Amino acid sequence: MPRREFLHRSSAALALATLTPSWLFPAPVRAAAPAVVARSLKKGIMWGTVGVPGSVLEKMKAVKEAGFEGVEMNSHMDQEEVLRARDQTGLVIPSVCGVRHWDKPLSDSNPNVRAEGLAALQQTLRDAKRYEASSVLLVPAVVTQQVSYNEAWDRSRAEIGKVIPLASELGVKIAIENVGNQFLLSPLEAARYVDEFQSPFVGWHFDVGNNFSNGGWPEQWIRILGKRIQKLHIKEFVRRQRTGSAPRPGPARLLEGDNDWPAVMKAVDDIGYTGWAITEQPGGDTREGLTDLAQRLGRILAA
Repeated sequence: MPRREFLHRSSAALALATLTPSWLFPAPVRAAAPAVVARSLKKGIMWGTVGVPGSVLEKMKAVKEAGFEGVEMNSHMDQEEVLRARDQTGLVIPSVCGVRHWDKPLSDSNPNVRAEGLAALQQTLRDAKRYEASSVLLVPAVVTQQVSYNEAWDRSRAEIGKVIPLASELGVKIAIENVGNQFLLSPLEAARYVDEFQSPFVGWHFDVGNNFSNGGWPEQWIRILGKRIQKLHIKEFVRRQRTGSAPRPGPARLLEGDNDWPAVMKAVDDIGYTGWAITEQPGGDTREGLTDLAQRLGRILAA
């Protein structure tokens, strides 16, 4: 096509375009706004961190008034007193924390101590059944200079295996917690430990702060443990804080530490977790402190 004719046609096409109704041209496609995640998570608090004075009922009333929906009770309490307080306040008890797994570990070299620890776990499961809790928190073993890693693995697995039939009968799951016991130090190993029981009644109670203190990243653990997670413990942590002459890890107030809460909550969303988020955090010694904890937890859950 001669250059003069090309220019003529191009000019005509441009003029036509300026006169053509706009409805002949499709509207530009705009990027969709990010979806707002509606998390179905409930706010709970660990009983051992509720330091306000008073009876079980008075403490539960303070927890309810602060804005919590549930409380993770300790084992070996007066069941009837706990149930009366639960029913009068309307709080839910989603989990029960064993109180003997540190002094009577299932990994102890003394079989009599392991037997006492097993009996304590059985009682914890029965407490949970009475309270209509769906799981119990268990520290499965403690590695020490005297108790080797492989001994802790073998002994704790053997003892937990003995109680799985009771857990199945009661309909209550045993949830293993990651904590400073020098055991199950990686998410792959933690998943393997649970899976080798080959039972739906053994899962995981994931503690965000405990994981951070061990040098890991909780969002990675959450994705690897996935559906094994039965409950979440929400705890804040700083990797290095100045204490005396040397920096060391330590706890912090919620939202004032090093946890990447948006990343943690994104991982929670990714695995489809919709259960309880339970604070195990200092600050619950007053009613004002409890309210502050509940509000900070709410901000974390909305991150």
